[in-house]
Amino acid sequence: MKQIITALLAFVITTTVSAQNEKMIRAMTPTVAAIDSIKTPDGWINAANQFQRIADAEKTEWLPYYYAALSNVMTGFMTGANQADKTDPIADKAEALITKAQGLTKDNAEIWIVKKMISNLRMQADPMNRWQTYGQAGTEALQKAKALDPQNPRIFMLEGQDKFYTPEEFGGSKAEAKKLFETSVAKFAETKPENAISPQWGLSQVKYFLSITK
Repeated sequence: MKQIITALLAFVITTTVSAQNEKMIRAMTPTVAAIDSIKTPDGWINAANQFQRIADAEKTEWLPYYYAALSNVMTGFMTGANQADKTDPIADKAEALITKAQGLTKDNAEIWIVKKMISNLRMQADPMNRWQTYGQAGTEALQKAKALDPQNPRIFMLEGQDKFYTPEEFGGSKAEAKKLFETSVAKFAETKPENAISPQWGLSQVKYFLSITK
């Protein structure tokens, strides 16, 4: 009898969790699907707010916090360079959100990918004075991501961006960037997302960079 009750409780708990996950997936799917088509700061702000609302309701799920962090980072990038007074608070918010996400998932390359992007955002605010600190932090974050998921297409995308934007005298190369972007496209083609809200963003960015490195 005790075994039957235990089995029933396990079934009820599993069913409840599954229903909650399905509800979250339905709530997030439209905004996640639109990520690669967002082109304006307001678009990213709206996405960040939407993911933040879902995160506030689903406090044990890492993905809403992750996407809220990502959306804030993208807002910061679109704000522009050398504007620390505007972008540092955005980076701080993204850092807090990705830290929450990290506490809800284990050994996840996507967390380190966003951490790399946050480092880039902080460095962008004052490249001359910040590159040693945040350049190194970004490199370490990307190395951790690669150790966890070496085939992740967003890793090659970020490596390509680093090569693209770094002056040649400091190790940059448009030719090497192009190869990394091409690898990223190939990895995107091989990647099969677990569900509709699994991280799969970035392909449109890679295609854009390829279009300007030919």
